[in-house]
Amino acid sequence: MKRLPVISTLIVLIAVGIMVFLGFWQIDRLDQKNTLLATYAANLDRPAIAYPELGPVANEAMFRKSAVNCLSVTDWRGGSGTAADGTKGFRYIARCITGAEGPGALINFGVGNRPNMEIDWQGGEVTGWITQAPGGSALQSSLDGEDSGPGPMLVSDRSMAGLKAPARPSLDDIPNNHFAYAVQWFLFALIALIIYFLAVRAMGKPDSEA
Repeated sequence: MKRLPVISTLIVLIAVGIMVFLGFWQIDRLDQKNTLLATYAANLDRPAIAYPELGPVANEAMFRKSAVNCLSVTDWRGGSGTAADGTKGFRYIARCITGAEGPGALINFGVGNRPNMEIDWQGGEVTGWITQAPGGSALQSSLDGEDSGPGPMLVSDRSMAGLKAPARPSLDDIPNNHFAYAVQWFLFALIALIIYFLAVRAMGKPDSEA
């Protein structure tokens, strides 16, 4: 067999090393996420706390019971959502004023069977669970060590006339694919080594005579 090409071998080894590193990094992220998921699961049964006004939502507050006194509704936000009975529909989120100043609060009141419904509710006290507002991942912000993240939202624990009660926050809504990503990176590293071995083996074969 011919001598191994130095530069090509170094490139392959560096690439394989990076892939292996990324695989172990994903395993480390898996441990971090499992710790957070355990905290969120425990929060569901912990006593109620004050509703946080600003994001990001602290890990100790996610999925905790809380209450919001909505003085008035400024507007309604739509989108797809899931009801407590598992049915899919159009989610209705109220943007509430909670004081003379401040960011107010978002409240997920439930799911309807059609968009643009007229919701006859002007305000009052609402109890439910703290979660994150749509459009971001508080969990991802926590893992990345970022100081900013999506603001809070209260998921109402009761139904409203014309709407089905929203689904209670669930750990099933949080993706946890780090193990699959780790396996993927390890497979990439193995495949790269196999391809390189086959290439070197082919290089080492004597040329066919004409």
